[in-house]
Amino acid sequence: MRLWVLLSLLLLLLQEALPHVIGQPVKSKRPKEPGENKIKPVNKKAKPKNPKMKERESVDSTLKSQSILTQVMDKGHFQKLAATLSLAAGQSIELRCKGSNVTWNYPSYLDTFKDSRLSIKQLDRYSQLILANSTAADTGEYSCWLQLCSGNKCRKDETKTGSTYIFFTDKEELFVPTPSYFEIVYLNPDKPAVIPCRVTTPSAKVTLHREFPAGEIETDGTDIIYDAKKGFVFQHPTSDHKGIVYCKAESQGAPQISIKYHLLYVEVPKGPPSTTVAVSSSRAGLSDRVRVVCTVLGEPDVDVNFRWQYPGQESERPVIIQNFWRLINRGIGHTTRISKSVLLVEDFEDTDVGNYVCIAQNLQGETTVATKVELK
Repeated sequence: MRLWVLLSLLLLLLQEALPHVIGQPVKSKRPKEPGENKIKPVNKKAKPKNPKMKERESVDSTLKSQSILTQVMDKGHFQKLAATLSLAAGQSIELRCKGSNVTWNYPSYLDTFKDSRLSIKQLDRYSQLILANSTAADTGEYSCWLQLCSGNKCRKDETKTGSTYIFFTDKEELFVPTPSYFEIVYLNPDKPAVIPCRVTTPSAKVTLHREFPAGEIETDGTDIIYDAKKGFVFQHPTSDHKGIVYCKAESQGAPQISIKYHLLYVEVPKGPPSTTVAVSSSRAGLSDRVRVVCTVLGEPDVDVNFRWQYPGQESERPVIIQNFWRLINRGIGHTTRISKSVLLVEDFEDTDVGNYVCIAQNLQGETTVATKVELK
């Protein structure tokens, strides 16, 4: 009996404890750790903080180098131009350059001969260049740029330019035609020299040849290179390169020969003109004829300008001034340009007594020399 009572009491105790063991779990009263039970992203990369700024910078750099030159195609379509373009001779071409104040550059002979095939018009938003009935001679660089003007002063906007080199191909004219049959090329030891046998077909094979002794001149791609847009370039000219040369081109047919080029070696120090002055007589009598000569020795392709100061100039005393130049051979293949200015007084008078000053000027500067003429 007692055992049964004890079992009953034990059963009651177990019934009170069972809900905490097999029933619903009791919620934990402990505080949660920071971040506990939060869903964390898996394998998700963080976005860069300033992607838009980088994209904007990229766009800005593109705009700075963006060409404003386009070609007008059929049916009003436009095409951006690459560095080079090949068209068959005889075709017409229309180019447009965006901007309200545009300047063009194109092969200079079109201006020299005032070719009516070339037309340029400035409209409100763009400038238009049209070249009709193109020829092989039209091969060359065509470029444009926007002018920025303030008052009477204008400058080139370097951020808004466009340029392309156009080959007008012609099977009968592999070389770009020139107005002469013979050209002089000066070989200067301190700058590259160019033999301008340019081609109309960029794929043409071009070689350089010496007339005497006859033979092909090797182009090694270093000292002598060929550029279809320029010709043969001598990077470091020497006196060994002097002589008469010509170019030969081949392109799916019989080879063609260019004009001849006379290579003259030059060795004159750069700088202001090397000038001397001489007079026919330092003492002249009345009614005598007095001749004052100003002479400059310089590079063959460098122009020299002369100015004179002489007695009686303010009173407009009549004198005769003549300027001329010629090339001279100094031996060993060296060529120099001799430029002269001659001042002539036909009928010497008292007012002609005094100093005769010659001022010679080139791109490097000017030199002043003088001599004095007295009365006998």
